[in-house]
Amino acid sequence: MGSLVGQLFSPGNSGYKIWEDPSIIKWRKRDAHVPLHSHESVEGSLQYWHDRSKVSILDAKSAVWDDESVAKALDFAADSVKGLPYVKSLSGSWKFFLGSSPDDVPSKFYEISFDDSSWHSLPVPSNWQMHGFDKPIYTNVVYPFPLDPPNVPEDNPTGCYRTYFSIPSKWEGRRIFLHFEGVDSAFFAWINGHPVGYSQDSRLPAEFEITEFCHALESGQRNCLSVIVMRWSDGSYLEDQDHWWLSGIHRDVLLIAKPKVFIADYFFKSSLAEDFSSADVQVEVKIDKSGSDVDNSVEAGNFFERDEDKFLSDFDIEAEIFETGNGHCSVARLQLDTCVDYHLGFLGYQLKGKLELPRLWSAEHPNLYTLVIILKDSSGCLVDCESCQVGFRQIKKAPKQLLVNGQPVMIRGVNRHEHHPRLGKTNLESCMVQDLVLMKQNNINSVRNSHYPQHPRWYELCDLFGLYMIDEANIETHGFHLSSNVKHPALEPIWAASMLDRVVGMVERDKNHACIVSWSLGNESGYGPNHASLAGWIREKDPARLLHYEGGGARTSSTDIVCPMYMRVWDIVKIAQDPSESRPLILCE
Repeated sequence: MGSLVGQLFSPGNSGYKIWEDPSIIKWRKRDAHVPLHSHESVEGSLQYWHDRSKVSILDAKSAVWDDESVAKALDFAADSVKGLPYVKSLSGSWKFFLGSSPDDVPSKFYEISFDDSSWHSLPVPSNWQMHGFDKPIYTNVVYPFPLDPPNVPEDNPTGCYRTYFSIPSKWEGRRIFLHFEGVDSAFFAWINGHPVGYSQDSRLPAEFEITEFCHALESGQRNCLSVIVMRWSDGSYLEDQDHWWLSGIHRDVLLIAKPKVFIADYFFKSSLAEDFSSADVQVEVKIDKSGSDVDNSVEAGNFFERDEDKFLSDFDIEAEIFETGNGHCSVARLQLDTCVDYHLGFLGYQLKGKLELPRLWSAEHPNLYTLVIILKDSSGCLVDCESCQVGFRQIKKAPKQLLVNGQPVMIRGVNRHEHHPRLGKTNLESCMVQDLVLMKQNNINSVRNSHYPQHPRWYELCDLFGLYMIDEANIETHGFHLSSNVKHPALEPIWAASMLDRVVGMVERDKNHACIVSWSLGNESGYGPNHASLAGWIREKDPARLLHYEGGGARTSSTDIVCPMYMRVWDIVKIAQDPSESRPLILCE
């Protein structure tokens, strides 16, 4: 695969296009996971969330709509890594060239020696159409290109990016990861001329390990990052949302430094007592030890037990829950329980504990705690530290009702696209806060992310302000309804992996957010066996939340909610009076 990627833009290649092959949706891309912060200490993690919880309402009142917003967007990207010594933002001015198709990409533009002095400068993150390159396209249902899956037009605007970065000396001996928060629609990346990865899905992260491709620190050399972005790919057939189609690296690009053995992912779960007086807490932690000397190969027999024993003799895992508004007081310590699984080179561990008299999270009272997970070596020294804010709440169905912490809730919600009149799909925190304040002022308590996972900061703010969320997968195929000659992706096995990857990526990234009460399989994408597979995976992964999907109607097995669009009042009354229908009804549009 590596040699194939290296030859893709060389004269005389076979004509094969990865971006038109639904069976290849990623290469060298790491498994999806929660945002990682790589804290230096427990105290540093608590200070980070203390600072992240300081939100300026005044800034929201003066949200920027003119050219100053471009600079504000770069500041916003850089602000996300303040207080994180092992995370670096690459936001800023990059070199940029736009070709009318991949055929126009300059030969070997990814080589260090390539002369890019004649190229334009473009801020990253941004959409290139918002800076005079190419044109934005608005469409509702009809695709902006001929419906001929998985092929895309030869006229396929292709952006080439180049930038340089240095590795901080403090990162010596650590593993380095390149993390793209959002690129539309498909892209390749190179470090110092070496291909490091390929990814699709315009609204979810892509992360690649680049340790072996970076210059040694003692060399003093800067590293060259090159990226090529195709406007259209086979993935575009799953992204037919009703909005402006814009392209490029529209969210931040990060470098993350981790130790050789590190916390790779974690899942916070809680179960409240019947009277809500206590909460049983369970945290599943995945450890990546692929950079260590411990053998990663799976052998027959008792490999798992031997590997676990070996790991636990060298390392220890701890977790604590802290109150956020009481001097960061520790309120619960979690104890290592059992090894829960071994999956794709990761060791999985489970920590358990109990919290008495938890302050519950709801839209009216968004009480948050800070979860801190610590990996220590055999001498007790901190090796790695991760954290996030969590909330204790219970989501359940009752006959024709949605219950939050045992109380029926009337959903008063809105659908929200990510869009800025000057920045396109690039985000400003002040605009997010402005939206939240406006919603709260108008008694709105819920939001549906329409129709894709949104910027990570949006979820933090919804946790903080108190807003119930339906998090929606980046899947919409509305335009297929207009053709009787093309088989629908919901029915086609060739699209199953891509659809599942988008759902898995959403859930794995966002699973620890208190605000999310429901997962959505996507929007206006028909219904078929592929959706049944998505629903089955989510229910197995996260049974504590509800499942939402309007496509195919309310009677499919893939929704826990009756969620029609544009329904007349008399039809809503009819459902409410139907004795055979016990599920809650939420008008999703």
